[in-house]
Amino acid sequence: MADQVYFYRLSRKFVDEQFDVPEEAKEVIYYSLAIGHHLGIVDCLSADLVCPLAGYRDWVAKLPVGCEARRKMEGFLTFGEITIYREHCHMLACAFDRLRKAEGVLDEQLLSWTNTFMDQLTALYNDPHMYLMVRSR
Repeated sequence: MADQVYFYRLSRKFVDEQFDVPEEAKEVIYYSLAIGHHLGIVDCLSADLVCPLAGYRDWVAKLPVGCEARRKMEGFLTFGEITIYREHCHMLACAFDRLRKAEGVLDEQLLSWTNTFMDQLTALYNDPHMYLMVRSR
């Protein structure tokens, strides 16, 4: 596993709008183009947050043991990649907001990552075609 963790946000959509493509099909097309079948670097995602692997481990370890948000975020440590969709927003935002508000739990760096991640979750919630991908490049 690489020593950096990248939080990518879908930033561009490559569907030719000249054709009348149903919304359901567009979502499949966007996702397929974005992940590039897991080959090479994803060029239609932009990295809004980059953190060292050790820092990511420490950050996620601040979440309560056994909570769904921690399980979701630890998926990166197990699989090397996780995808965050709109349906994950509430669960993750609640967990990280509690973490953000807990006195003395987060240092400046972790607070900065939390705030950036919360901004990503807000953007994701407001755009049904967007998703986040956490991966090691």
